[in-house]
Amino acid sequence: MSVRVGADVLLHDQLELIAGKNVGVLTNHSALLSNGEHLVDALVKQKAVRLRALFGPEHGIRGKAPDRKSIGHEVDPETGIPVYSLFGKVTKPTRQMLKGIDVLLFDIQDVGARFYTYTTTLALTMEAAAENGIPYIVLDRPNPIGGRHVEGPILEENLRSFVGWLPVPIVHGLTIGELALMINGEGWLRNRKTARLHVVKMKGWKRVQFFDQTRLHWVNPSPSIRSLQTALVYPGTCLIEGTNVSEGRGTEHPFEQIGAPWIKARELASKLRSFHLPGVDFRATTFTPRSTRAATTDSKFEGEHCEGVFLTVTERARFRSVRTGISILCSLRELYPADFSMKPRRLDELVGTRSVRRAILDGAAPKQIADHWDSDILQFDAIREQYLLYP
Repeated sequence: MSVRVGADVLLHDQLELIAGKNVGVLTNHSALLSNGEHLVDALVKQKAVRLRALFGPEHGIRGKAPDRKSIGHEVDPETGIPVYSLFGKVTKPTRQMLKGIDVLLFDIQDVGARFYTYTTTLALTMEAAAENGIPYIVLDRPNPIGGRHVEGPILEENLRSFVGWLPVPIVHGLTIGELALMINGEGWLRNRKTARLHVVKMKGWKRVQFFDQTRLHWVNPSPSIRSLQTALVYPGTCLIEGTNVSEGRGTEHPFEQIGAPWIKARELASKLRSFHLPGVDFRATTFTPRSTRAATTDSKFEGEHCEGVFLTVTERARFRSVRTGISILCSLRELYPADFSMKPRRLDELVGTRSVRRAILDGAAPKQIADHWDSDILQFDAIREQYLLYP
């Protein structure tokens, strides 16, 4: 059975939610209907709907801006609709931007990792809607890496940043709609405000499904997440951003491979295989990062020959991305102590706690580090159960 995303359900079954209203849409290129049409194009055709403003997250409305590049406001040349960037000087809609808006829609494909900035933008726009008394509708989409697995440390309040806004594990196991319900229900908006939230559920999605089992068309959620394979490893290998090792940006396989000029590829691959991590294999590889305007403008080791490892997920139901990422960090620290270094603030913000970096510096084993978050995960899972919309 094919999955029908929230946007399809809204337009075909629940259009009354927005009929006769001035609508603002927080979206990007990923908001496709099952027929391949973009949500914005479909809304423009609806005579009963008045589309008044578009809001874009990191990478912009069309998803083409490079990673971490600030984006300005513009006017859509085809429709004349104002497009407000929420990844630049402004990260939360202002009262002026929301003037005349009767309802806000959110439709963006998430990847299931806490530090993917679209979830921060979700929380901030929900907050703006709550403060201005505007109903907020989330058009739900699948969690591409499935909705059963939860993993990693829970974000500590003093490490909150744009790459980590919510007190959830790195792999939260929620759809974007379920996450919105949790934000509202747990009082995570400023001053514990609650949004007038409505989630338009998908039809046909089950938690056990990965994206390629939905029959939906894959659209790269951002320039560096180019396949489901990348999304699977991303929650673990993104931690490499907090070090002086390349996470593969500037290559054809960002996040699927990591490396540096001083790494010995076979040595690192052998070390990682010795952990017998479930569902993943490590292959010795080489690459030379090249910055591109389309994906990244600040590749580490630009133009330098790097050795490293390429990750292949062999059994995705058993694969644990965050434990794998911690194993890579521990191995780099052990094998290359004179060359490898961690960027304390950046790594701590990504991991969500300082304790992991300190444990790595102390020489703790990867399993010992990962076992520390198990009790927190059990507590989180008990809360999470209240907000699950799908079996």
